[in-house]
Amino acid sequence: MEDAKEEVRARLAIEDVIGEYVQLKRAGRSFKGLSPFTQEKTPSFYVSPDKNIWHDFSSNKGGDVFSFIMEVEGMDFRQSLEHLARKAGVDLSAYQTKGRHTARRKKELLEVNRLAMAYYQHSLLKNQRALEYVFKKRGFTKETVGDFRIGYAPDQGSALVQFLTKKGFSKKDLSDAGLTNRFGSDLFRGRMIVPLMDETGQAIGFTGRIIVDDPEAPKYLNTPATLLYDKSRHIFGLSQAKETLRKSEYSVLVEGNLDVVSSHQAGVKMVVAAAGTALTEHQLRALKRLSSEIRLAFDGDKAGIAATERAIPIASSLGVTLTVVTLPDSAKDPDELIQQDVGLWTGAIDKAEPAVDWVIKQYSWREDLKTAEGKRRFSTAALAVIQGLSDPVEQEHYEQIVANMTGSSIEAIKAKLSAGEKAAKKPLKHVAQSAAASPEHTYNHIDTALGAGLLHPELRLLFKDAVFADERQKTIASYLATHDETVTDDLPPELREVGEYGKVVLLRAEKRYEGWKGEDMRLEIAELLRRRIVEHQKQQIEKQIQIAEDRGDEVEIERLRREHYALIKEVKRG
Repeated sequence: MEDAKEEVRARLAIEDVIGEYVQLKRAGRSFKGLSPFTQEKTPSFYVSPDKNIWHDFSSNKGGDVFSFIMEVEGMDFRQSLEHLARKAGVDLSAYQTKGRHTARRKKELLEVNRLAMAYYQHSLLKNQRALEYVFKKRGFTKETVGDFRIGYAPDQGSALVQFLTKKGFSKKDLSDAGLTNRFGSDLFRGRMIVPLMDETGQAIGFTGRIIVDDPEAPKYLNTPATLLYDKSRHIFGLSQAKETLRKSEYSVLVEGNLDVVSSHQAGVKMVVAAAGTALTEHQLRALKRLSSEIRLAFDGDKAGIAATERAIPIASSLGVTLTVVTLPDSAKDPDELIQQDVGLWTGAIDKAEPAVDWVIKQYSWREDLKTAEGKRRFSTAALAVIQGLSDPVEQEHYEQIVANMTGSSIEAIKAKLSAGEKAAKKPLKHVAQSAAASPEHTYNHIDTALGAGLLHPELRLLFKDAVFADERQKTIASYLATHDETVTDDLPPELREVGEYGKVVLLRAEKRYEGWKGEDMRLEIAELLRRRIVEHQKQQIEKQIQIAEDRGDEVEIERLRREHYALIKEVKRG
């Protein structure tokens, strides 16, 4: 059931699941709250979306989303998987049926889409009306059509179905790939087809743009959610843009796929698109790996403002610089602006402003800030955005701006923000009586030291002579002895076998040594490892004493007891 487990994990945000039981607040890149397992008054319970794990410092428990549900609901693993699968909308039976192994099925559907893409490309060459639309009306070049694999879906009932069934694929294959409608015939008809590709350039779905306007037909039609295509995780144009993004300081995120195509053709190639405006943490994190700044070029309507507002706290928690591109009034979207003058498009990109400033400005234009009612509504909307910022200095900066714009005192603004945070608290689910943590989910100071070794390669010489009993600790210690790379969120292949344990020790070290000077951290870890060596030596001598007692060797017993006592003093000396 490993595939099912990973599918459930991919569909659920760990902070959302845990947030139903624990009141969580942003704490840098993590969330924190009061432990659901103890009666603590100071928050020491952390959730890391980056690592997909949680850790409770007060009870020393930790793990992934499944272990959390096991703890709070008193479930075993199978029950927690079923519980979370229902929440995620994952059909577990699909993973139990023979022949439905996910990796193999994905490979089959990729082949279906590859052939469909080739069919659409070939169909474009045979249809004069489609060629005129693509090359004359849209103005695309042969190079652009080739780069984006643009094609055409014939305006017939089952042309693609007939082609693919002759290739040996079943109607279920075509349905699972999202290529057919509810009647089993072609989903895309009479449309220009733009493949939706993953980061490696494989087709995972399609967008169809109607080429003859029909008031009764949608202008755009997209592949529905499939095993391959999840719009919340997909970024259109990433395979074509990634090389440019690696060299650029920023990426530009637009609403429409054809905006991306037009921009690339015009030579502005750091442009990608999300499906609509509902940005997700996964999409922002994927872009962050390639560029540290994301410039949003969404419409200035309510949907665009709402999307920007939702993206601000996610970007803040990820350490992403989020800015907004404003188009001139002469164009409704980037594609139209590029047709006027590509210089206008690049100029708009260059003038991107901080996202929070942009959102606050949009709200200020909607209200009459000369009236009490206008000030109330404006400050409520603006503070809802500011509340999502993780940096207190940045938060205070915008509090002062709102105070100035409303003619209020900073104290009044802070009081309203505080009241809003209290009002936002939601009722939490009951936490079942939890059993004592199992050894595999109980952590100690040596685990924290190992996490620090992963984060700080300069500390790794300290672990040279250290001894460990736990196999997972030994695996990490072996890695520290042979590698000098910093490990943060993603575990390297050599540590994959330690799984969530490795991510928990990283989180423990991040929180324990946050703000410490390097020398202070080094001294504490050296002392922890020294004590561990002494403890190990004590355990070895205790075994030798037992053997000497079995032999009745009083001289050896006395000698060993003196050594044992000396080690006890050594521990106390530390």
